[in-house]
Amino acid sequence: MKWSLVFSSTKCPEPERAIRLAQAAEQAGFSVLWAPEHVVVPVQYRSAYGFSSDGKIPTADKDFPDPLTWLSFVAAVTSRIRLGTGIVILPQHNPVLLSKSTATLDQLSGGRLVLGIGVGWLREEFEAVGTDFDDRGARADEQIAVMREIWGNEEASFNGNHYSFPPLKSFPKPRRGYVPVHIGGDSKIAARRAGRLGDGFFPAMWPTERVKRELPALLDTMRGSARSAGRDPDSIEVTAGGATTAEDARWFADQGVHQLTMAVHARDDSGIREELLRFGSDVISKTADL
Repeated sequence: MKWSLVFSSTKCPEPERAIRLAQAAEQAGFSVLWAPEHVVVPVQYRSAYGFSSDGKIPTADKDFPDPLTWLSFVAAVTSRIRLGTGIVILPQHNPVLLSKSTATLDQLSGGRLVLGIGVGWLREEFEAVGTDFDDRGARADEQIAVMREIWGNEEASFNGNHYSFPPLKSFPKPRRGYVPVHIGGDSKIAARRAGRLGDGFFPAMWPTERVKRELPALLDTMRGSARSAGRDPDSIEVTAGGATTAEDARWFADQGVHQLTMAVHARDDSGIREELLRFGSDVISKTADL
């Protein structure tokens, strides 16, 4: 079992704190630093955020760094820990431009980037950045194909319903010829997309009893979708939250989860470092063989 750290960029958005967090997480044995994305949060919105009782984003008034920029910054002060967008709201991006920035970061970081993507839920944010909300799922599918075409070929071309371009060249390329794409979301649609297209699946559920009720069915959906697409479901890396101890982690391992998440709770730099190193000793080291 591997462990990763969620909300890394929003927990420590300042440069010195970001460095200390990233280095402590790497020293403790964490696998990935996940950095979330919201370009803007409208002052008024009707869309409901599913993880709070009032439907509002609780961190709207706090620093919310651009994830690729924040990950680029901490890439320079680490050497092993993977760098994950958790998640990028893919339909808000131009996939040709995103293929360039992600390939560049992956190349500079030694192949450590993980591109976690989702399709978004905040209609008003889509309106603010000038992109369509209603066709976001279909566009996301094409965007993944566009990026893989550009990452993996000396000359890339594409002809789809939403994106089209004649042969072109784009360098640098990712270290492995691709950036792993992990599909985020806790819906059946997201699970099916992960099975069809994902290198990974990251069901976005708070670590409550809901995880144990709903995660097995989502994983079954993902695996069935993978088999229907002629893919090996066991090759899709599954990341989930819901465990805080070595004992808790065993249930997730039995479900075929490869990686668990935790969020740091300490508020000051010394407390964050102490919490991460203690977690590495008490939990990460004891679950490595699960």
